[in-house]
Amino acid sequence: MAASRFRGQEIFLVPAASRVIVYSRMEFNPNTHVFKSPKVRAIINEAIDFLNRTPAYQLPPPESFAGTGVYCLYYLANFDLYRNIACLNITECTQPIYVGKAVPKGWRTFREGNESDSTLYGRLREHARGIKQGAGLEVKDFKCRLMILKGEESSMITIVEAALIRKYRLLWNAVVDGFGNHDPGSGRYDQAKSEWDVLHPGRTWEEKLRGKSPVLEGIKTKIRNALKP
Repeated sequence: MAASRFRGQEIFLVPAASRVIVYSRMEFNPNTHVFKSPKVRAIINEAIDFLNRTPAYQLPPPESFAGTGVYCLYYLANFDLYRNIACLNITECTQPIYVGKAVPKGWRTFREGNESDSTLYGRLREHARGIKQGAGLEVKDFKCRLMILKGEESSMITIVEAALIRKYRLLWNAVVDGFGNHDPGSGRYDQAKSEWDVLHPGRTWEEKLRGKSPVLEGIKTKIRNALKP
């Protein structure tokens, strides 16, 4: 089998009985497949600026509402390990302790969302219940900001959440895991408690978890190191 090159392609000449079959193989350059646009960063920044200008409500918000989107939680009290975060939020909520998202129902299967979907409000209420049950915390010490994303804008939910996590030093996202966990359900309680549940025990379902839990002192050390000035 003979090979030659022509205009960036490698040509293979394969004799087959009385005729020659020509096969070609193009060179692959991954750089020709990389999409970049300054408009993407501009839209993300616009969304984050909008979120940061929305009112900060007591957790959970005072009224039910329809919508999906992204939200930030802020801590404002004197739990010893979180005091540095609370100090940043004294005059205005500027440093989230957690960022999360609520996607439309059927989002993973690309079904069109329902305009009456109240997933975002439900997620904030779920967080409020978890904080009420968690030792050392009081829900009155938390505020939230939220951004509702509907229609085509709902495609930005995960992108904006990821950008917020990169932008801020988010303790309950990047350092202490488990705050956003759900009840795993019957037959799945062999897993370990999360770091958040070791630090703030009390959620009704975490007591059922039978796996080997993280060490409390190790979690505290991680937090102190992460929040060093």
